[in-house]
Amino acid sequence: MGARDRLDRLRERANIANRDADEPTALAAVVLAISLLLLSPIAWVLLEASEMPTGRLVELVLSETTTTVTVNTLLLVAAVTVLSILIGVPLALLTVQTDLPFKRFWTVTAALPLVVPSYIGAFAFVSAFGPRGELADLLAPLGIQSIPTIYGLHGTILVLTLFTYPYVFLTTRASLISFDGTVVEAARSLNASRWDAFKRVTLPQILPGIAAGALLVALYALSDFGTPAIMRYDVFTRMIFVEEQARNLDAAAVLSLLLLVLAMAILAVESRVGAGRDGAYVSSGDRRPGEIQLGYWKLPAMGFCALIATLCLALPIGILGLWLVRSADATQAGFVFGAQHVINSVTLAAAAAGLCVVVALPIAYLSARGDGTLSSLPERVSYVGYAVPGVVIGLSLIYLALRFVPFLYQSLFVLVFAYVVRFLPQAVGTTESSVLQVDPSYIEAARSLGYGPITAFRKVVLPLVAPGIAAGAALVFLTTMKELPATLLLRPVGFETIVTYIWLVRGAAYQGQAAIPALILVGVSGLSMLIILRQES
Repeated sequence: MGARDRLDRLRERANIANRDADEPTALAAVVLAISLLLLSPIAWVLLEASEMPTGRLVELVLSETTTTVTVNTLLLVAAVTVLSILIGVPLALLTVQTDLPFKRFWTVTAALPLVVPSYIGAFAFVSAFGPRGELADLLAPLGIQSIPTIYGLHGTILVLTLFTYPYVFLTTRASLISFDGTVVEAARSLNASRWDAFKRVTLPQILPGIAAGALLVALYALSDFGTPAIMRYDVFTRMIFVEEQARNLDAAAVLSLLLLVLAMAILAVESRVGAGRDGAYVSSGDRRPGEIQLGYWKLPAMGFCALIATLCLALPIGILGLWLVRSADATQAGFVFGAQHVINSVTLAAAAAGLCVVVALPIAYLSARGDGTLSSLPERVSYVGYAVPGVVIGLSLIYLALRFVPFLYQSLFVLVFAYVVRFLPQAVGTTESSVLQVDPSYIEAARSLGYGPITAFRKVVLPLVAPGIAAGAALVFLTTMKELPATLLLRPVGFETIVTYIWLVRGAAYQGQAAIPALILVGVSGLSMLIILRQES
């Protein structure tokens, strides 16, 4: 009996080992199918370009319009990225390494602009500084009949910088917090000046964090549609939307292809920076350098923080308040904001968040537990959709649906799918981080007790990764609530959300009617600050 028992146990272990060997293969097959589905929106751009006559393709690529749009886009991305660094890095240094008064307050106000959709910020700045804006009305009694225009490149740069610099601020701040201050103290003990110590010791260590935030800013500036459209500045996203509305498919396809190339270039740089970050923050302790005494610079430093907070928070909220006060007569134009707009937005966002969680689980699990490049490749593929602007994904899905699945054209299914393609990496990232923290021995123990792979995952892994899944779902929900171009292009006829209503009434010059929905959107988006505040403990 003892020999038979041992033989049975060996067979059971062999069967478990064979099942375990089959699991990665089955999981990889599922993830491969998901990855191909996620790449499908890009197929339309490549398909249209390949079917276009070579002469027509070259003509469109070399046209004056394409050249102008390319130069405009590159100028915008470069300027917004540089200015975001010039704002975000000093704010991070002030809130981490100095004796700035009320540092906690300034930390929160420096991060909050990230929850204000940039197109709402653009609405506010046009209302404040436009030709018939609040500033012009104040100056008119003084005999000043005109002020410099807010429209164009400089206005677009200003708005995008003010509402994207928090990416640089947050990544730089995280680098400074994890940085071991003893090396700075060692440099200071060798008679290095504070500037030399920063330049030679601190800056090289936090540079990957700065670069990571700068790349996020660049990607946002490249893909943003609402701000350039409001500021009347021709970049790829705006012109693609214009060409699509005019049914000029060839031009829209070429512009989408060029925009896709730029997005992939930024994604490639992000991948290289991410690979180079490993070990960048190796620390021999948790000590931070001694606080820098600002002395007479305290007031200028607080003035700098207050100026940024005023432009990014006080001004747009104040303008929305003015709109709210003056909106009584706008209801006569037939623009009525109701609960259905909120219900539609919340329903879409919840559906996108739920589907993203389901799709992210196998991708994150394979990336965390698999071996080799093939295991991490689906994760990188998921970031392709995040890098591709929403206007390109929306345009691609319109024509893919018309060509291959016309019964799905202008359906909620296609719209939710677009959200999943765009925002899946937010769920993948948080889920993968949680999976990596689960000890593999827990799963082995469950399997040794006779649980199948699905049961072991459900009973052991899922409860442990639930917080990461919830965080990813919340991020997807909040980001989906603010998404503008994909929603404008793909929503069914008559289906209105908060963002489409805001866009509609703004286009009709009834800005007052945008006050309540804009405040609701900012308030809901502000919930993401809970995540930031928890990380700031």
